[in-house]
Amino acid sequence: GIVYEASHVKLRQRVAIKMLLPDMLAHPILVERFEREARAAAQLRGRHVARVSDVDTTDHGMPYMVMEFLEGWDLQREMESRGPLPFAEAVDYVLQACAAMSEAHRVNIVHRDLKPSNLFLANDGGTRVVKVLDFGISKVSNDRDVKNTDAAAVMGTALYMSPEQVKASHSVDGRTDIWALGIILYESIAGRAPFMGT
Repeated sequence: GIVYEASHVKLRQRVAIKMLLPDMLAHPILVERFEREARAAAQLRGRHVARVSDVDTTDHGMPYMVMEFLEGWDLQREMESRGPLPFAEAVDYVLQACAAMSEAHRVNIVHRDLKPSNLFLANDGGTRVVKVLDFGISKVSNDRDVKNTDAAAVMGTALYMSPEQVKASHSVDGRTDIWALGIILYESIAGRAPFMGT
């Protein structure tokens, strides 16, 4: 999709509006992932998840979600520009992501696609706050729509996927996110992922 910066007219706040591109409406799986992301993110209220304040569709049937506006960049960009990070900084970022995932796991949401580009380093009054993004392929227990995802489909980003996620993405639990966070921590300190390959 695409993200726009916008202004909430009545509240006078900057917001981000995330929308699907028009040609994506022809793909029901992409529309379902967008809706799943909105439902999952809207359930989470902690400091380390980008807050969703509204979800709807335009008059033309285009789904969108209104989210808090974030300034900064993602961990992937940070590592590309700086190389390996100091231990304390890397651990701090991953611990903040752990706080978000702890909240998500408490309400039975498994992210399934944690990676450096989904950890946004937001500027917040001179400090950096990690915001976990993109719950588009998250697994929500008791989600009636989960049947729309092919049980044999491999979903996620290979370098960060746990072995059990590679084997059966639909049956994983929160431990797959813990695996991914471990890979992210290793990569942010060592400058490369621990396991390379296809």
